[in-house]
Amino acid sequence: MGILIKPLVTEKLTIQGEKLNRYGFEVDRSANKLEIKAAVEEMYGVKVLNVNTVNYHGKSKSRFTKAGLLSGRANHYKKAFVTLASEDKIDFYSNI
Repeated sequence: MGILIKPLVTEKLTIQGEKLNRYGFEVDRSANKLEIKAAVEEMYGVKVLNVNTVNYHGKSKSRFTKAGLLSGRANHYKKAFVTLASEDKIDFYSNI
């Protein structure tokens, strides 16, 4: 699990998985598309046709407390959307 951090299971990605055979993963920020493709094919035994990536910048957050104003930031992360060949599927719920 060096490159793939966790699968993204949302309502939108579940619909895309059914209709477009596209799945989402949170991946290492330094991973490129070729490394992501190889990691998905190795881990799930599927044929990857396309990989799209998105870098998210962590938002600045602040809140007021008794001690005063606390400031912080959410983490930066990278998402990868992987399109599979038509005959392949990934079942994230098989281990439950």
